Amino acid sequence: MKRKKICMVVQDRMVKGGIAAVINGYRGSELETNYNILYVESYKDGGRLTKLLKGIWGYLHFAKVLLIDKPELIHIHSSFGPSFYRKIPFIYMASWAKRPVINHCHGADFNNFYLNASDKKKRLVEKIYNKCSIIIALSEEWKARLSKIVSSEKVVVIENYSIIQENSLAERLTRKCNKQILFLGEIGHRKGGYDIPEVVEKLAKSLPDVKFIIGGSGDIQQITKLLKSKKVEGNVVFPGWVRSEEKDRLLRESDIFFLPSYNEGMPMSILDAMGYGLPIVSTNVGGIPKIVMNDCNGYLCNPGDNEGFAEAIRYILTDKSKRKRMGKASMKIVIDSYSLEAHISKLEAVYEKYLTIEHHN
Repeated sequence: MKRKKICMVVQDRMVKGGIAAVINGYRGSELETNYNILYVESYKDGGRLTKLLKGIWGYLHFAKVLLIDKPELIHIHSSFGPSFYRKIPFIYMASWAKRPVINHCHGADFNNFYLNASDKKKRLVEKIYNKCSIIIALSEEWKARLSKIVSSEKVVVIENYSIIQENSLAERLTRKCNKQILFLGEIGHRKGGYDIPEVVEKLAKSLPDVKFIIGGSGDIQQITKLLKSKKVEGNVVFPGWVRSEEKDRLLRESDIFFLPSYNEGMPMSILDAMGYGLPIVSTNVGGIPKIVMNDCNGYLCNPGDNEGFAEAIRYILTDKSKRKRMGKASMKIVIDSYSLEAHISKLEAVYEKYLTIEHHN
């Protein structure tokens, strides 16, 4: 049987961040076996000219795909901020071609994007989102938020997924605790980067050999200054943005994954860490409480509760049985509910719904 064509508007596969991580999991997966996925890349990291040229090429490529390849369905991955504006031409072109659009929304800061926006911007967001056939939200909480823009019937929840590494958990259960805490993500205010120095300071008082690995890019210089002012710079390593073998090694070597975010959807970094059997210390925002439960597979605190973060990390590092229990719980949660296979199955159900409508039209 001939595979149906789906055009997926994506980032360059080397882009930093969770959206690219989600999309890269699709490449070579069962999704490509079941459908003819036509990837159109609309964004890549780099300077303004690099981004501009990539964007222009993305629009031209998309026009060619619509006119010549004639996909039955368009699946766009978007966020808030500049990503929203970059996707507007794709949504208009798909609308002109009378193709259903799935807008897979990975955004995190809803207040700035919509609630606190000007009336003009709110009208634009509403107009663009209502041109889409369906909006994919990363959690029930995000469905409730996005339902302020479009009717709730147009919003479906498909959570992110984890690639499961069962041998990593087995290794961690038999080895000695390294007292290593891992953070992966954009290093800045939104993900709580500026709170990390105080957490390190509080923790180092009772565990002087504790080690934080802060993997990612962003405000490293500013945060290093804060660490130096607290005399704990020796407890922190900044390896830069980590991928592939280095990321795998750090996830295996670490004892806790730490993400003190202020805004999130359903962070791939936490799901990745849970797939390696890591206990999690994070915040009760976005979809995180759905995957991290207090005293089950980790601890959740309010954003900015640095005392709470330090205590939670200390509890886990100093209690071997708790580390083992929480690591096993993280692994069980992703095996039961957050596998790539389960994610693709939900995505294909959405595809089939709109492909059936398209076929009848």
